[in-house]
Amino acid sequence: MKKILMAGFAAATMVLGAVHSADVSTAAPDPSRLPGSILVKFRDNAAASQVLPQHGLSQGASMGSTGTQQIKVPAGKEHQYIEALSRNPAVEYAEPDQVVTAATHDTFFPRQYALHNEGQSFTNTANTLTVPGGTKDADVDAVEAWGVTTGNGIKVAIIDSGVAINHEDISAKVVARENFSDTPIRPDHPEDYDKYGHGTHVAGIVAADHDAEGVAGVCPGCTILDAKVLNDMGTATSSAIVKAIEWAVDNDAKVINMSLGQRLPSRTLEAAVQNAWKEGVVIVAAAGNSGTEDRIYPAAYSNVIAVAATNNKDTKAHFSTYGDWVDVAAPGEDVYSTFPNHEFVIGTQNDRSMGYDIASGTSMASPVVAAVAALTWSTPAGTSNRSVRAKVESSADEIEGTGMFWDEGRVNACKAVGCHQH
Repeated sequence: MKKILMAGFAAATMVLGAVHSADVSTAAPDPSRLPGSILVKFRDNAAASQVLPQHGLSQGASMGSTGTQQIKVPAGKEHQYIEALSRNPAVEYAEPDQVVTAATHDTFFPRQYALHNEGQSFTNTANTLTVPGGTKDADVDAVEAWGVTTGNGIKVAIIDSGVAINHEDISAKVVARENFSDTPIRPDHPEDYDKYGHGTHVAGIVAADHDAEGVAGVCPGCTILDAKVLNDMGTATSSAIVKAIEWAVDNDAKVINMSLGQRLPSRTLEAAVQNAWKEGVVIVAAAGNSGTEDRIYPAAYSNVIAVAATNNKDTKAHFSTYGDWVDVAAPGEDVYSTFPNHEFVIGTQNDRSMGYDIASGTSMASPVVAAVAALTWSTPAGTSNRSVRAKVESSADEIEGTGMFWDEGRVNACKAVGCHQH
């Protein structure tokens, strides 16, 4: 079982004097926190109108069912306001609005060893990088699983950098979109939907059309809810993630994938995850790429399936985070999928081609698991999020590293949906 690390600051029994802009010095910017924004939850929302003005603050946007407000404060003074508000007994907690980053490591079907591994070697699209042959059947047996189900339209929310609007293999799978990032989308600029590239790659791993050109998703019959939270440079905030989770639940997502993470826990983010779980959603997240046992969030929350990355030899990818808090593993190294058909940031940074190419990271492993969960939802075993999660985890293959790097093993789609392997 995972241990939950609670964030925030406990409320004290005495009230600290109100903080005003003249009372505190401006600190150097902390790149892990969103300047000028904090998250505050009051024990009684009615108290907000009394407490906040004492600190020279106004009420902020509600974070949906979490009961938390996003409060604007002077940039550089976030810590002081958090400390002051935390000491007020009317405040349940106050915490930073953290910056969240994509959990990517980087660096056509025959290249998709994750779905069907025959020990093949393959290259990237430009033929400038060769991936040596791996171990036969070090895959998730997706092809075998398709004999039972391809997903039956199950909705998977991709909370990420957006999904390209004009890609022949994945765009048509998007049934709803919403932008929660700090970069606007101009309707007449298709590149705005995913300038970073990460979300399009993740979405393709889940649901790329296996009857189209290019690649196949693990759940090719699934549909996508596109919640854009990462901006053009691949960063987001806790508050954006929370809003995206709420939107995904409201739009009937059965699975939420978050190939992203933040270093510190957030009680607001945890509340959003807990609420999504209570609403019957399976939540999957990348465990991170530190190569250590360091936890990241939301993956480390108990109601999230935390995913480590393996390679085409069925061993832990060198970059993958691991530990007793990680639930399962899935292929995440040199995974072939969709990329935007225009220039995109991680393509420029890592010499990746437009359209289709490989990428590495627990960001790529997490959507494999999300897709297996979606396939499971579409079978008789999919009676609840608890039953789906239990099936995905209990049917995993106990490969090398199981019990040390991750708890249950490397996921197996065929076993999860109840098919017979050959």
